Amino acid sequence: MDLINRQWTVAEHPISELVEKHFKYQESSVSKLVEGEVLLKTHYLNIAPVMRMYMMKGGAGISREKHLKIGEVIHGRGIAEVLESFHPDYQVGDFVHGQIGWQTYKVSQMKQEERFIKMKKRNLPVHYGLSALGMTGYSAYCGFMDRGQPHAGDTVLVSGAAGGVGSLVIQIAKAIGCKKVVGIAGGPEKCAIAMSLGADDMIDYKKDDIESKLDEYMPEGFDVFFDNVGGAILESSLNFMKRGARVVLCGGISEYTLPVRPIPQNIMSIRSKAASILGFLVYNHTHQFSEAEDKMAGWITDNKLSPLVDMVDGFDKMPEALMGLYSGTNIGKRIVKVIDGPEVLY
Repeated sequence: MDLINRQWTVAEHPISELVEKHFKYQESSVSKLVEGEVLLKTHYLNIAPVMRMYMMKGGAGISREKHLKIGEVIHGRGIAEVLESFHPDYQVGDFVHGQIGWQTYKVSQMKQEERFIKMKKRNLPVHYGLSALGMTGYSAYCGFMDRGQPHAGDTVLVSGAAGGVGSLVIQIAKAIGCKKVVGIAGGPEKCAIAMSLGADDMIDYKKDDIESKLDEYMPEGFDVFFDNVGGAILESSLNFMKRGARVVLCGGISEYTLPVRPIPQNIMSIRSKAASILGFLVYNHTHQFSEAEDKMAGWITDNKLSPLVDMVDGFDKMPEALMGLYSGTNIGKRIVKVIDGPEVLY
């Protein structure tokens, strides 16, 4: 029986905010395999802020992905099952996460540039491969542990604290014995969820004066700031660095739709504080992925970490799921469930 591949492609390049006209739905037949190829069936697809950069005309920013042309399938990582294989390294029934794109099937030679990682059997929900046991988890663990260099007893500040990465950083900080963790998120529901995951105090940027709350919650300042937001929150937070503080720049979702990304006016305060501002890109840490995954899986098994997942049901919801990310409709790591049926353990 011929398989029909459902796909979302770029209909028009966005300039600022994403809207429905930028996406086009199409269907195509799945080609027959040749030697060295595998047939992948998509189970879950990742939704990430950087996807807008892939779609913009002229380049994809720091994502390292080439920009997409009109009519091309939108880039994105996903989790897929190997349905058929003519490749020696992959067997029918294996699960992988990697560059699948916005489609329900993919025929692949599993090339290095697709960044596929074969999932380990852990008897955990397979979709964790897009949260704690995949790039989101690698970002949280490698960014915080390697770049942030946290120590037991440190005071930690996390922006985007109810997002996929930020919610994991809060829990990692608690798992390794950091003294105090303060989070920043938007709205009472997100703040309450971050508190339930271990944050000692939360700042609601939609209603609180951020600097007044930082002065109240961490009067001596922070040792590590894990920033997922950038913009005004980053600038305000730099006023609360301890001597020798580490600021990890993981993301900047507040800046992604701006024509010019701002530079904090107080950035030179890092000199007087002998502090460090550290850039972070997860693909610079591939040598640490296995360690990160094993650590995260261990904390999940020991009930020290709970992945916060915002699950959207249905491949038809892909554009809506991405557009909503920029207005903060997600709580936790946003994932789209593509297949029907119950949750798969793997």
